[in-house]
Amino acid sequence: MTETFDYVIVGAGSAGCVMANRLTEDGTHRVKLLEFGGSDGSVFIQMPSALSIPMNSPRYDWRYHAEPEPALGGRSLHTPRGKVLGGSSSINGMVYIRGNALDYDAWQEAGARGWNYAGVLPYFRRAEGREEGGDEYRGADGPLKTSYGKLANPLYQAFIDAAVQAGYPATDDVNGYQQEGFGRMDMTVYKGRRWSTANAYLKPAMKRANLSVETHALASRILFEGKKAIGVEYWQGSALKRVMARREVILAAGPINDPQLLKVSGVGPQAELKSFGIEVVHDLPGVGENLQDHLEFYFQMASTQPITLYSVTNPIAKGMVGVQWLLRKDGLGATNHFESCGFIRSRAGIPYPDIQYHFLPMAVSYNGSSLASEHGFQAHVGPMRSKSRGHIRLKSRDVREAPLIRFNYMSHPDDWTEMRACVRLTREIFQQKAFEPYRGREISPGADVTSDEAIDAFIAQHVESAFHPSGTCKMGDPADPMTVVDFETRVVGLENLRIADSSIIPLITNGNLNAPSIMIGEKASDHILGKPLLPPSNAPVYQAKDWQTKQR
Repeated sequence: MTETFDYVIVGAGSAGCVMANRLTEDGTHRVKLLEFGGSDGSVFIQMPSALSIPMNSPRYDWRYHAEPEPALGGRSLHTPRGKVLGGSSSINGMVYIRGNALDYDAWQEAGARGWNYAGVLPYFRRAEGREEGGDEYRGADGPLKTSYGKLANPLYQAFIDAAVQAGYPATDDVNGYQQEGFGRMDMTVYKGRRWSTANAYLKPAMKRANLSVETHALASRILFEGKKAIGVEYWQGSALKRVMARREVILAAGPINDPQLLKVSGVGPQAELKSFGIEVVHDLPGVGENLQDHLEFYFQMASTQPITLYSVTNPIAKGMVGVQWLLRKDGLGATNHFESCGFIRSRAGIPYPDIQYHFLPMAVSYNGSSLASEHGFQAHVGPMRSKSRGHIRLKSRDVREAPLIRFNYMSHPDDWTEMRACVRLTREIFQQKAFEPYRGREISPGADVTSDEAIDAFIAQHVESAFHPSGTCKMGDPADPMTVVDFETRVVGLENLRIADSSIIPLITNGNLNAPSIMIGEKASDHILGKPLLPPSNAPVYQAKDWQTKQR
């Protein structure tokens, strides 16, 4: 039997879980949520410090790999995407960074009316339940719980102190009045557990009779009647099923799967669709274009004191961390270990930060692909506003075959200028007095990597994705031929079809993308329900007074 619901949401990820909750809140609408993954009950998902395990597990990750990158010596980078309830919020690093206020003002300038900082801040606040309480920037009572680490390791504070010694400001709250500078980093961890959108939004909503969640359901096609979306066809095992939508179909399957699903359903660049023999429902050239990401590298220093997380990398110590977490939900298992951070400008004339730091008291790869071999510490550092753009294209008209992902990393000359600045500015921070009690040799890039040529070679070999793909169904002015959704998240030129997740981001934000994706789910819910939008905020924001003439 074909079921009919008011709304059908594709994807139970960072935005999809939010919308499943908000659209069922008042009990008047029936919602079907389709998710290809399954349960998020694994201890490796719920235990924050185990984050590299689900990120590399075929059970929870789509296992996408991008096309070989010409500027990176032909390397093909892993592009993890959550395939589980909670989506990428169930496999990510749990970093809660909203982005800079000026990012959202740029969205509005790019045609996303009402998505300026004043317009989005109330939705960030509605979503958030901050452990330390709310203010005009932060939310106190929202479903998404955020907290700070204990900064028990002295290296976290040393990083902040060294940056201040290098001439950068300290900031009380990188998600509040002042992003620029160095301070504590928020994480989506609550009572020692990963606080994914599955835990925050979906599980409370699943108790409602008007929400139906279908797992192991792979959306294969959007069903249309002329230009109107009327339902979704999906695979569940070997069975092909259909679910119909009285009101709307809402895509929240992410920046890789959204454009793929649109294209196989006949929505996208006409020439590409015809080349696969797909009947064109609507020629929309922007679908799959404008792909953006953040790149980063790990600036690693050896530690002269045995105080780093290397102490707990042996099997017995790891086991003890796990037992403590299982019994008490505290200790080293209850943090993502990214407890201090920073945002700086790469040079004078940049109006707001374009480089981000995550600090980690260990020298190791983020995804666990290489093991720590000695006591060390590192900063993950990379530029935030790359001008390089990539795309998602079809390899097949069958959604079960992964699409072609090409980021075109480092294809703009400014990217190289910014990466060189990352190396030199980070080296300077690590040479400050605050690190004297701990600083050993420079493990990576290595003290001899000083010339532009040497830095460029290092970057090409070692830079990694920060796992923030976005922008492939950009939101903007419908008069722009590359716009895919309007400011109310409606797909341009079609009826009853919306997209709401990180794929609609027109310009990538200054930081990690989980918080913005959740905000998008919150704001889109009000658009979908036709509710009055939350009143805009008039909270002031910091900008360095002398940004035109000084780097710090």
